[in-house]
Amino acid sequence: MLPIDLVYEKIIGSKHHWSLARKLSSELARNDVIFCIDESVGIPIATFCGGRHGRPKVVVFIHNLNRPRGRLALKLFRIRNRVDLFLTASIDQADFLRDYLNLPKNRVCLFPYQPTDTSFFTPKSASPNKSRPLIVSGGLEQRDYRTLARATESLNVDVKISAVSPAKILTSRCFPKVLPANMSYGFYDWNSLVQLYCDADIVVITLYPNNFQAGLSTLFEALACRKPVIITRGSGIIQELIDAKAVWGVNSGDSQGLSQAINSLLKNPKQAEALAEIGYQLVLKQYNNHIYVEALIEQLVNIHSSQH
Repeated sequence: MLPIDLVYEKIIGSKHHWSLARKLSSELARNDVIFCIDESVGIPIATFCGGRHGRPKVVVFIHNLNRPRGRLALKLFRIRNRVDLFLTASIDQADFLRDYLNLPKNRVCLFPYQPTDTSFFTPKSASPNKSRPLIVSGGLEQRDYRTLARATESLNVDVKISAVSPAKILTSRCFPKVLPANMSYGFYDWNSLVQLYCDADIVVITLYPNNFQAGLSTLFEALACRKPVIITRGSGIIQELIDAKAVWGVNSGDSQGLSQAINSLLKNPKQAEALAEIGYQLVLKQYNNHIYVEALIEQLVNIHSSQH
């Protein structure tokens, strides 16, 4: 690691990403293809590996670059000419990349969201000690648990949130200053998280407006456990699932509408079961790790066979 890596990490990635990228640049050659799971590692890799003669092909999955530091990194490190293919699950991110970097359509690919392992996230029996209905949520990115608190604080339900991460800081924008008596949050290991989903009567994902489709991991994990999901409306995949009646959409910040949606599903278990089943079947047929791997292999093989 070099001192300059400490400067680079203030823009994007970590010093370890930059150090790794520098090391790989001396080991990879023209016949290699390197796939980066997100921009935090992809931009360092592209900077060092994509800028030299006889370089490897570089493919990067983009989550959220349409922000000040992301735009700076794209220009400062001349990423346009150093990444062969950008993949993203977000229409907004795809449009941004094409416009900001003036890319042809074949350099940006709308791609299935990074997958849910349907052999791990799978329906199981609920715990036997529930005393009343359970509302479950999870994640920290762009989460609006203040709206969820207002929607549920007067309902006869428990609300449990998996929302502790060493990589994220809890903010007042995310949670209310004082949690309602029926709401709690904490850390759940992977097995406990699956059981939490399976104990849920409804999984609710409340989001602030964003341009990169936050909440998809929680969404697909819940659907894979065959649970009815209520989610804040959004573009792209979220709206597609709402239109397919696989999830229930509510407006951002609408605590009253959210409360009504929760009540409706709790009072109509057949409706909740039908919603859960449609979402479950979509995950099995379309949004899973097997589909993702097959599609990714196809993209990487195509890039490997193409010319610089």
